[in-house]
Amino acid sequence: MSTYILGVDVGTTSVKAVLFETGSRSVAASHALPTTSDITDHSLIKAKEQETGRIIDTLNRCLGLLPRDKLQHVIRIGLSGQMHGVLFWKAKSGCDWSKRDFFTTTDTSQLITWQDGRCSSHFLSLLPKPDSHISVATGFGCATIFWYMRHRPEFLEDFTVAGTIQDYVVSMLCGLDRCVMTPQNAASWGFFNTSSNQWNIDILKGAGFPLHLLPQCVPSGGLAGQTCSDWHGIPAGTPVGAALGDFQSSVYSCMSAHTDAVLNISTSAQLTFAMPADFKPPDSPQPASSISYFPYFEDSYLAVAASLNGGNVLATFVEMLTSWMKELGAEMSDSCLYEKLIHSALNQETSDLRVSPTILGERHDPLYLGQVTNISTTNLSLGHLTRALCHGVLDNITSMMSAERLQQAGVRRIVGSGSAIARNEVLRQEVEKAFPQPVVYGQNADSAVGVAMVLCDLL
Repeated sequence: MSTYILGVDVGTTSVKAVLFETGSRSVAASHALPTTSDITDHSLIKAKEQETGRIIDTLNRCLGLLPRDKLQHVIRIGLSGQMHGVLFWKAKSGCDWSKRDFFTTTDTSQLITWQDGRCSSHFLSLLPKPDSHISVATGFGCATIFWYMRHRPEFLEDFTVAGTIQDYVVSMLCGLDRCVMTPQNAASWGFFNTSSNQWNIDILKGAGFPLHLLPQCVPSGGLAGQTCSDWHGIPAGTPVGAALGDFQSSVYSCMSAHTDAVLNISTSAQLTFAMPADFKPPDSPQPASSISYFPYFEDSYLAVAASLNGGNVLATFVEMLTSWMKELGAEMSDSCLYEKLIHSALNQETSDLRVSPTILGERHDPLYLGQVTNISTTNLSLGHLTRALCHGVLDNITSMMSAERLQQAGVRRIVGSGSAIARNEVLRQEVEKAFPQPVVYGQNADSAVGVAMVLCDLL
């Protein structure tokens, strides 16, 4: 009889659930659905919040689309999700299990996502210095809690527990009184030392931080508990893994060798490789560095160049052209325009036009905005501009982590993944020009699959 691991990723725009067969180590079934959960709060222009109830409803609908006869043979459940963000709830009443075999939300806040921008640079400069190698940025859980302490302290009085959205799901599935969190998610909150796997308790206490909201840390890959009820046919008592970061899970799904580097270009872009087993991160934050070190598994780290500018730049370019065409009285769908741009760029193998596509800045340099240079009368065609834009996306990510750096680290192969790479042949051509190492495709980074693979490997 086949057995399965359920892997779930609670993403920024969608929820994906997969059934991973333990024997064949293959995906037996999967479903993904958009959450459409974004909230517009006009009182906080830079706030990015999502409706928690809609996210959980999407999760339930995803599970409901998976074959129930296979769900009955799930032996472990793993979750990953969007890092940095924070959700608040009440320990004893965070959900309601009364509706058949799934839970609904009660007594929770909205999810403040990783994209939240309410913590200004000035506000962040007033926070205590963390005992960590990771700088604290807006959208980080601890920074958001500090913001509420300063601006809306009464809000925090309504809740007893905090965690990421994926930690919340784990807590509700297991009926936990508090939140458990892996170092992968804790590091993304700030004020967490990954060498000691401890929160900066003394620093936070000295700043008046509500310490009772800090989750209890458990190892990445460890178990958080067991399901407290049947869940969409999955039996009560099924082990549930402590939630992992979506980035680490996606890397795990496609980094098949220690000498691989993974380049993922979807909405944003990331280039990463595994550090040696004896690597230790710096003792303090390096805010000007374009490379971060994310905790992985068994005290190991990933070196990561995480760019804010990826497929979103190409999408913005298409939206801009569509808007211009409407003003000129012409109509064309985004998908049709995108196809024509790719076709024109394929006929333009190179371009001396230079596009720096950093329209969103970068975390290590927020003021590094986009520009177009070397403009002439001979390079203004759509083919030139699209080719230069794709080249610029790659040029930006390799300026953050160079091909030479990868060679020095022993990287022998680039694994290319992500929706932008999959859809865009011009981008793939630029990827292959950017690296001397061979580039392979087809091992698409997938957080839901990755978290299932982690639990399968630990059986």
